[in-house]
Amino acid sequence: MANEVTLTIDGKTVRVPQGTLIVDAAKKAGIDVPVFCYHPKMEPVGMCRMCLVEVGRPVIDRATNQPVLEADGTPKISFGPKLETACTTPVSEGMVVITQNKKVADARREVLEFILTSHPLDCPICDKGGECPLQNLTMGYGPGESRFLFDEKMHLAKHVPLGELIYLDRERCIQCSRCVRFQKDLVDDPVIGFYQRGRSLEIVTYSDPGFDSYFSGNTTDICPVGALTTADFRFGARPWELKPVASICTHCPVGCNLTFNVRREAASGGKLVIKRVLPRQNESVNEIWICDKGRFAYHYVESPQRLTQPLVRKNGELVPVSWDEALDTAAQGLKQAGENLVVLAGGRLSNEDLFNLRKLADAQNGKAVLYTHMGGGDLTQQVGLTPGSNLGSLGKGDAVLVIASDLHEEAPIWWMRLKAAAERGAYLVVAGARVTRLERYAAKTIRYRYGEELGVIQSLMDGAVPELTEAANLVVFYGSDGLDLLGTNALAQACATLLYKSGHYGRPNNGLVAVWKENNAQGAWDMGFHTVGNFSRTVREAAAVYIAAADPAGDDLSLAEALDQAGFVVVQELFLTETARRADVVFPAQSFAEREGTFTSGERRVQRFYPVIYPVQDSRADFVIAAQVARKLGHALEMASPAKVFQQIASEISLYQGLAYPRLAEVEEQWPPVGRSDLYYGGTAYDNRHGLGVALPALSQQEGWHLPMFWNNRLPERTFDLSAMNQQGMLWLVPFNRLYDHGTTVEPSRLLEKRMVSAFVALHPETAQALGLGGVEQVQIEGLDSPLPVVLDETLPQGAAFYPRSAGVPVLAPRGVKLHAVKAEVQEG
Repeated sequence: MANEVTLTIDGKTVRVPQGTLIVDAAKKAGIDVPVFCYHPKMEPVGMCRMCLVEVGRPVIDRATNQPVLEADGTPKISFGPKLETACTTPVSEGMVVITQNKKVADARREVLEFILTSHPLDCPICDKGGECPLQNLTMGYGPGESRFLFDEKMHLAKHVPLGELIYLDRERCIQCSRCVRFQKDLVDDPVIGFYQRGRSLEIVTYSDPGFDSYFSGNTTDICPVGALTTADFRFGARPWELKPVASICTHCPVGCNLTFNVRREAASGGKLVIKRVLPRQNESVNEIWICDKGRFAYHYVESPQRLTQPLVRKNGELVPVSWDEALDTAAQGLKQAGENLVVLAGGRLSNEDLFNLRKLADAQNGKAVLYTHMGGGDLTQQVGLTPGSNLGSLGKGDAVLVIASDLHEEAPIWWMRLKAAAERGAYLVVAGARVTRLERYAAKTIRYRYGEELGVIQSLMDGAVPELTEAANLVVFYGSDGLDLLGTNALAQACATLLYKSGHYGRPNNGLVAVWKENNAQGAWDMGFHTVGNFSRTVREAAAVYIAAADPAGDDLSLAEALDQAGFVVVQELFLTETARRADVVFPAQSFAEREGTFTSGERRVQRFYPVIYPVQDSRADFVIAAQVARKLGHALEMASPAKVFQQIASEISLYQGLAYPRLAEVEEQWPPVGRSDLYYGGTAYDNRHGLGVALPALSQQEGWHLPMFWNNRLPERTFDLSAMNQQGMLWLVPFNRLYDHGTTVEPSRLLEKRMVSAFVALHPETAQALGLGGVEQVQIEGLDSPLPVVLDETLPQGAAFYPRSAGVPVLAPRGVKLHAVKAEVQEG
């Protein structure tokens, strides 16, 4: 523990770690010091002067180096001639701080008066009204009137777009630099900054497109005025009209804690509508931040394209029917299929949904298959992170390995937290076949050719990087970049072996983390779903396929053909996807925002989400639909409430033993304190009153556990031979993830439309030249219908082709392909 010092603040004795700033020491003691520029997550700059306090220090005798004592034996305190900024002054032993006296009050009043000289009277229309630090602190500490003339106020541009997501009202800006410092220091996206000087100072964007950052929305949370606002909330509602509802983000495996702000609106017929999404504090998960995908890609839940009633195929067409008819038709088809049933589920479903779907598969002696391109969920159960783990506590003496993953695109908050860990001194190793953004913070970067991932792990086990294997704690993140299902299985096994042999398992801040594409893929593994090596064959050979929250036909042409050949297809979905169009029965499912349930994050933390809005007309929860179909088949599954389904989960699945909804809703005090009471300190992120979740234990913590040995001695050198493939004129087609894809839950968000990735094929220039594709504008991937534009990129590895996943290209997993040039057609006349 750090050395502690004792000081006095407003007559109250306070003991805090050495190096603590006065403003934080006061906060820990329950004493508020007003701030504008200071934020507890950022380095102080002392710009606004709002935090001025009077500071006294013990007088030290130079001869003895001991405190000079008063007549009563107490240390003599000497106060400086000037006030000091509490946000830049660290505490010291015996310090005396006064935050409330006339001298301090006069200084605060004058600072506020100065700030207001150039601030517009926008409070009646400002989106920040009701949760504005400037407004609140002016009422608490400011002058009742101004000595300056209204006509002399600065008048600058309003409604200035810093891109399509964030708007700036320049004359509201108080130049605290919180937004600039967040972008530069915390997320290393210095795409906005100050321009001009003095009263002409303005915030501008330096990027194209404007404000090009995955974290831009956080600046609106920490802005202490209404200068920065989000495009979806601007002039949309007043803060006091909104009801907060706790939830969990569903866009990646991080499991960020969210708060949805909702209200009833006449324009929506009196229904509850979502007005904005804000972070909810969970220091073990997302701290007080979220990425822009989690903030803006919620519109699908209110999309007019949502399915609103069951459909059954009659005479070759899907037609609306009643629930009873749809359930009867589905049950009849599944009954005829007998034991040859495949339940194919996506990883965005809740644990309760997945549990009931797996129970349905078991009851029919069918297979419960997770629709994913990644494997290894059984290994994360064994050597995954354990209770007490927190990426925010990793630092000097700890190590992190990230292999085959681009965290900035796949899990931005993990990227942000690992960047911070590296800056605290953690030894970060990034291994990949191509350049990723995390590498700039790595202590060591390992570059390999696709197919050689296992060789990297073997070299680490052989001691190639002792700072990794000999660290006090080691966390390994593995992804799927360039790997098919078999390849990710092998990589997960290799990483688990590394952790096992180095002893980094079964204790906090040690273990394996899978960078899943879906938010609850880990929960699906826990609920009993598994993967198959060949989706197409599995679907084609099934007498009946029951698909929930997955669109295989939209992802891969071979899967679309397989579904056309399957005996009977049931789909429960949000939208009429390509898969749903091929179904015999389609059930309209509820989104996560219309019900409650639980998700299990990639760090294996089980978290609750709550109903945000009313369900879409005639839709039902996935776990209810599965239970109703099961009952038609003579099997009794729980459907009364998700809480009761979770009780069954806790009783049947050992890792979830002892869990219940009330326990998941437990909270504890967190630092820094945020919430509605002091918005000037932490911003508009919500405090957590609805549950921090519970981290699951690992199987490796059980007595007598041993990791199964996958290889007798050394790991295989490679999962496939890229060179041999190239000699045959073939390229390894690598699907990569982009944050803004065209997935089912992102596509309906028109706000992100301009930033959604478009389909293309990327090649290294020398690879294109070797294939005779130099100067070619379009290529045809063998097996696909339409040609794609070519992009040349020198940072990519040679001998492979790359395309963005979920961008309209129906290819799910990596595979060997040939590319053909598409000649431009010349039109006459």
